[in-house]
Amino acid sequence: MRTTSSLLVTVLAGALSSSASAEPLRCDLTRFKPAPGLTAALGDSLLTVSWRGDGNQELRLRFTLAEGRPVIRDLSVRKGTGAWATLGESLTPEYHVVTGVRRMTTQQADPLKAAGIEITEDVIDKHRWYAFWDAPLELPPPPAPGGRGGSSRVLGGPRTASEIRRADATFSATSCRVRTDGASLEVSYPGLTLGVFAGELRFTVYRGTNLIRMDAVAKTSEKWVAYKYDAGLGGFSIGLTPRVAWRDTGGHPQHYAFGGVINQSMVPLKAANRVLVAEGKNGSVAAFTPPHTYFFTREVDTNLGYVWYRKDEAGRFGFGIRQAEREEVQQYVDNFALFNAPPGTEQRMGVYFYASAEGGEPTRQAVLAFTHGDTFKPVNGYKTMVNHFHLRFTERVRATKSFDSPIQDIAAMKALGLNIVGLSDFHGDLHANDAGAVRFQDQRDYGEATRRASDADFLVTPWEEPSAYFGGHYNILFPKNVYWTKVRKEGQPFTEQDPVFGRVYHTGSTEDVQKMMDAEGAFWYHAHPRTKGTTGYPDLIFDKPWTRNDRYLGVAFKPGMGMDLSEARMCEWRCFDVTDTMNNSYAGSGLRPKYIIADIDTYQKSPEDDLYPNFPVNYLKLDKVPGPDEDWSPVLTALRNGDFFVTTGEILIPSYKVEGTGDKRTIVADVEWTFPLSFVEVVWGDGKKIDRQIISATDLGAFGTKQFRIPFEAAGRAWVRFAVWDSAGNGGFVQPLWIK
Repeated sequence: MRTTSSLLVTVLAGALSSSASAEPLRCDLTRFKPAPGLTAALGDSLLTVSWRGDGNQELRLRFTLAEGRPVIRDLSVRKGTGAWATLGESLTPEYHVVTGVRRMTTQQADPLKAAGIEITEDVIDKHRWYAFWDAPLELPPPPAPGGRGGSSRVLGGPRTASEIRRADATFSATSCRVRTDGASLEVSYPGLTLGVFAGELRFTVYRGTNLIRMDAVAKTSEKWVAYKYDAGLGGFSIGLTPRVAWRDTGGHPQHYAFGGVINQSMVPLKAANRVLVAEGKNGSVAAFTPPHTYFFTREVDTNLGYVWYRKDEAGRFGFGIRQAEREEVQQYVDNFALFNAPPGTEQRMGVYFYASAEGGEPTRQAVLAFTHGDTFKPVNGYKTMVNHFHLRFTERVRATKSFDSPIQDIAAMKALGLNIVGLSDFHGDLHANDAGAVRFQDQRDYGEATRRASDADFLVTPWEEPSAYFGGHYNILFPKNVYWTKVRKEGQPFTEQDPVFGRVYHTGSTEDVQKMMDAEGAFWYHAHPRTKGTTGYPDLIFDKPWTRNDRYLGVAFKPGMGMDLSEARMCEWRCFDVTDTMNNSYAGSGLRPKYIIADIDTYQKSPEDDLYPNFPVNYLKLDKVPGPDEDWSPVLTALRNGDFFVTTGEILIPSYKVEGTGDKRTIVADVEWTFPLSFVEVVWGDGKKIDRQIISATDLGAFGTKQFRIPFEAAGRAWVRFAVWDSAGNGGFVQPLWIK
């Protein structure tokens, strides 16, 4: 049986075969400000929006209504003052949502219990939004005879089928609103219902680029909603765009020519870079996901098929973006957390389109420019670094019988444009809790395998996530390969000279680990703050000597855990709030500030995986990467001094400083970006409260550079930091500085 949305596309296509079929359209234009290259006009039951795109291209959308449903009467493009070429007619927006119930996990409860915290309903309600090993759409297997079903990973009893609800968007619009916001223009239609959500449909276009963003902007009043959504446009004419094209996960060109059967449902595609292009003789239209905010954190980055097409009738099709409902690898099915929708929050469920007068491949390349081709762009004077990969690297290299054997994970990371990769073996592999020679041999092989995986501009380091004694999970970073154990047996010395491995350490307490780090010049930071095995941390140990210490760097930036599409900043509570709170509590202590460090925390990789969406990166101020036989002190020094910025990849901050002395200072930052910007912010604390100045940047269109000079009142303030956020939710930020 064909889907309801497919039938509706067919009905509406017939209903809109002529402009005479359109309903009268009322539109509020009081918040629209005409500007060159960005216009809107209402007439003949049509709202016409036109804007200047890339190069010499101009684009036009004409909107109408049909039975309360917003419809794009036509999408057209032209070069210069040439004739308009139509790319789509009678295009109908569609959204599909699946919702479940968010639960707190036992993984979160365990560290709280270990700290003596009772798991009450209030505690559950505080932490459940940040669950990681949660899969709201995964039902437990039936109970075995005489046994019980249900997942042991979540609190609150087993899931039931009644918790999972599916819905298609319905519309009851009678009017629209047009609003100008800097260099962008929004067209909004109230009357959207999407299962438990209600709100409006919104289209946004941006002067200077061919981007079109479509959003379901909607709220729910229900508690503990976790959800996924699919989105797209139906009604494309096979006569105008007779095929869709994409690259498969091996990078090979693929296409589907619409001469086949009518589809009963969406056809999901595992397209490289999450891009699908409908192409024809007049031009092309690409559909693609937001680069990062569409992706909640998973253990792996396999491509689950994020774009779709669907042939609805002989001459019509739709296409767009979609999320799978579960992992494909059985061992990870309990980890598919979805998005959060706290009651009353305005969720922004976005999909991007890019219309162009060019052919399919040039259009795809134009889309890839927004993510630098899913790579991290080189910046003069900086080297890119990420840490925290559980690859079972040493075990896998050993299995090849040669330390010279390449591992595909490393090839995948080099292809992203990474210069420094920190691994985290001893995480369910090797002999993490051995007290002596067996672990030391593992560490020797680990060091040699990573040494041989490095080259003149690519460094692989044998670091670890020991998660012992300090509280929560953490990563420890050494400047060289250090032999140490997490176990100190009775009678074992703290340090000794081993005849095979040289100087070794045995640690059995916080004091031992601290002394070892002091002796070896090591540093550490918390992984996944306030969630997973670090739930409750670092808050529970703000006052401990091992956090009130300059060898403690701060926390990891892994934004997808607790992804909430109502937030203006990724990882707002887990990353920024915890670090700002720490710095306020340490103000005046003489310590260096605590930082937010881009971190991955994931498992085995392949070159065909979709890595970029889940890879924030640190740009360290380094002239060169330490060679395979050099120590890694320059890397650690850059981290300790805060000489780095963090980015999702689209926003670069190659220069930043605070000028001036006394009470009057100036924040000076050179910024480069791809997507149109949203805002920049200066955040500060005075030791008691945290505040910020937000500067709108919506007048700054796609692919720009600018030096921001922001006056800053320093009187009474202890620290300050600077961040940039774009219209796709991507971010870039520098590290906090004490104000002297």
